[in-house]
Amino acid sequence: MTKFLRPINQQGMILLVFLITIPFLILIATYYMRLSLTSFQVARFDQLHTEAQLAADAGADYSIEQISQNNSWTGTSGEVTLHSDSQIKTTYSATVTGDSSAKTVAVTGRTYWPAASTTAARSVSIFVDLRPVVSGNYSIVAGAGGLYMSNSAKVVGGSVLVDGEINMSNSSQIGLSIQSVNVQAADETCPNPPDSTYPRVCNSGENGQPITINDSAHIYGQVTATNQTNGSGMSNPGLVAGSVTPQPLPSYDRATQEAAVTNNMTGSAASCSGSQSVIWPANTKITGDVTLSNSCTVTVQGNIWITGTLSASNSSKMIVDNSLGTTVPNIMIDGEGGATFSNSALLTSNISGTGFEIYTFYSTASCSPECTSVTGVDLANSRSIQTINLNNSAAGANSVFYAYWTQVQLSNSGQIGAVIGQTIKLSNSSAITFGSSSGVNTTIWVVKGYRRH
Repeated sequence: MTKFLRPINQQGMILLVFLITIPFLILIATYYMRLSLTSFQVARFDQLHTEAQLAADAGADYSIEQISQNNSWTGTSGEVTLHSDSQIKTTYSATVTGDSSAKTVAVTGRTYWPAASTTAARSVSIFVDLRPVVSGNYSIVAGAGGLYMSNSAKVVGGSVLVDGEINMSNSSQIGLSIQSVNVQAADETCPNPPDSTYPRVCNSGENGQPITINDSAHIYGQVTATNQTNGSGMSNPGLVAGSVTPQPLPSYDRATQEAAVTNNMTGSAASCSGSQSVIWPANTKITGDVTLSNSCTVTVQGNIWITGTLSASNSSKMIVDNSLGTTVPNIMIDGEGGATFSNSALLTSNISGTGFEIYTFYSTASCSPECTSVTGVDLANSRSIQTINLNNSAAGANSVFYAYWTQVQLSNSGQIGAVIGQTIKLSNSSAITFGSSSGVNTTIWVVKGYRRH
């Protein structure tokens, strides 16, 4: 019986187990290898896509710089290599369309992998919309009354020309450590006290030095000032030897604008409040005081003459009509109170980037507001009368504010294009960023839109 109870041979069973499990293990290993390879490829293509995006952005930056230097620049002649090594090459190409009022830059960034490949592994296309901002030689032009800056007031673009004196205190600043601003002061502040010969350039030592800088105030730029020997608080490069000849402030043909009047409005009809909207037609004379308040909107279609004062407050808005294109509307204001913009009141440019020019003509002279010349004691008395006041976030980025015989004051204001006046006072966080007051205009192109294809 024992021979029938011998153990069965197990070798066939083990072979069967191997035949079943080994292919399964091979499948699992193959799956994980493919998963790892796929993950690597995804990571690699994501990197290539990122490289293409960076190349496109670099191309956009380069294009904006070229357009700012040459308004007629139309794009790259082909692909520009941004980076190339033994493995990866990135390039960009750019094409510009549009005109002087608006441009669009189409940029394509490409990544080649391997670097010698003639077909891009990844590409990214973007479109950048640009609008022009006009700037000029001077962002500040002050007469014999001078320029006074305090607290954190700043001038960071455009040159500064002052016939009188400059007084800076607290942390006020002209220019940046990375962007110099040219500053000129003529020291036309004598005699003191004023008489019929005012203003004239002081003799050396007659009335002190024309530039006074206190506390941490600073000028970054080339400073030229008659009778100035103290260069403290100035750098990049700071005070240079030389004198400055007083320059007449820019002139405006008031008589021609008056003669061109074809429409008349009362101050009441020209005013608005709440959600109201008003249109001021071109060549309009507004008799009396004008008040804009509480988010009302005025669309200005051309030159306006206001015989009284202008007050804009509480998010009210004056808009340059798009139909004017690059033609600047001039607002003449005759009243002693001049123009006041406060509490987020805005002077808004049109789609061509055109802002306003605001003129106040009041003076203490008997000929006011029709004076063509004011000198002597009349000018000395007029220089301290405030006829333009922007405060509490009021702004006009492309607009020029000109107090012909009197004073401009900016306090806690937003961006201002340029200011001109016999006296200019900047305080708190008011800022002159760029603008045009006189001389040859240049154009800075700013980004107004960015989109992926």
